Amino acid sequence: MNLIEESFQTKQEKKKKRTTGIILGAIILVVIVIIGIASYLFYIQSTTMRLYLDGQSNDKLKQILIFENDGTIYAPIKEIASYLGYSSYNGEYSQRSEDQSKCYVQSDNEVANFSLGSNTIYKLDLTSNNNDYENVYVDDPVIARNGVLYATSEAIEKAFNVSFQYDRDSNRVYIYTLPYLVQTYSPRVLDYGYTALSDVFANEKAILNDMLVVTSGKNDDVYAVIDVNGNTILESKYDNITYLPETGDFKVEADSKVGVMGSKGETRIQIMYDSIDLMDGDAGLYLASNNGKYGVIDIRGNVKIYIENDQVGVDITPFAQNNIKNKYILAGNLIPVRKDKLWGLYDLNGKQLVDFTYDSFGYIARSNRDALNLLVIPDYEVLVACKDDKYTLINSVGQQLFGGPVADDIYMTISGGQTHYYITANNQTMDAEIYLDNIGVRKQSQGGTTNTTTNSSNTSNTSNTGNTSNTTNNTNTQNNQVSNDQAQESEGDQQGSGEGEQQNSEEGTE
Repeated sequence: MNLIEESFQTKQEKKKKRTTGIILGAIILVVIVIIGIASYLFYIQSTTMRLYLDGQSNDKLKQILIFENDGTIYAPIKEIASYLGYSSYNGEYSQRSEDQSKCYVQSDNEVANFSLGSNTIYKLDLTSNNNDYENVYVDDPVIARNGVLYATSEAIEKAFNVSFQYDRDSNRVYIYTLPYLVQTYSPRVLDYGYTALSDVFANEKAILNDMLVVTSGKNDDVYAVIDVNGNTILESKYDNITYLPETGDFKVEADSKVGVMGSKGETRIQIMYDSIDLMDGDAGLYLASNNGKYGVIDIRGNVKIYIENDQVGVDITPFAQNNIKNKYILAGNLIPVRKDKLWGLYDLNGKQLVDFTYDSFGYIARSNRDALNLLVIPDYEVLVACKDDKYTLINSVGQQLFGGPVADDIYMTISGGQTHYYITANNQTMDAEIYLDNIGVRKQSQGGTTNTTTNSSNTSNTSNTGNTSNTTNNTNTQNNQVSNDQAQESEGDQQGSGEGEQQNSEEGTE
């Protein structure tokens, strides 16, 4: 081979190496670009908000949520209901209307009521035998945007019985419905050595607090409570267990007696009563019965009202339009109690405010076709009481506002969506709210109810403030009656106070 041929081959080899190098460099560059693009896409995807409903990504549900800068999440109540297995309606469940400032959602098991500006959600268990509402409180009230009611994720979680979790670091929202959680935990119960997860709706809600009400035995007739990891909270030895969502405790039954146990296994109320029903979770009061008699105990088992009465609480079914949520506690502080066919009143501390005097509480409409049954005037926290077919009003501290039952009728009407209250006496009718304003009883929005001060001159000066259906003379007639009975009212108050002190003293001795 000559020198010319060797030189040509060398050039060819060098050119081939350069081409190979260029190709390799291009391939490496393309790979780097692809990796960069993939990394960027992964970063975008990982930082983009994602929502998972029962483990499945749901972009449509994500789009209806509103995320505030402070991390608060709002959801349109009626729209999110359809994703969570609920129907939704305007108005209130117990008082049907097209009021768009209120709405309620309903499943096969439960109803939840929302109201614009309110931090309270009223829930009714449709599977229960009673009509007692559960009060659920949230930090932020219901708001409206473009005429649509919105609630926070906290309210959605509590109202719809879901787990609603927002991980801000990963920008992920996880929502799990109660049916999904029941389905998830049911197989685990078998692994923990029990036969089944309780299918009682109230018991299923314990899952939302990481607790499981489980059964065992040949007939699934022995109950226990465990946590979601299988650790025992209440041993497998009870004849029945019912979860109490308002308090987070458990009503337990053994040998035909009932008591209350806490979520850490502690005894709240000894198992010694024939029946126990939660009266009010906020006040921590229970209705207890033994041998056909009823009384009130608190969450620590202390007797507040002796178990010697024929009835505690009133039947509120005749007063559906009055929108009463609790049959045990009326006007914010009054517990109605019946003994020997007569009714009296206690306060939340168990002090007797009114002796067993009245035939009934509430007015049942009779002659006036526009009149509706009335139990309380809620804005003023006053209760209608009846004695010998005459009526009076009693405020939240047990004072009779008329000095005694003198009215022929005390009723309500609803017209154009507005509720009005009226008092009829001596063949004259007056607006009840005007009367209450005149004698110094303030609406709750104005700072609560004051003690009645029946100053005739003051009420006369203000009696022209808007009684559209009656004259000033009607107001003055009623106020004069109140003034004449003032001495009797004072004497009655002192008697009631003395009896209440005696009751407290007896309880302390017990």
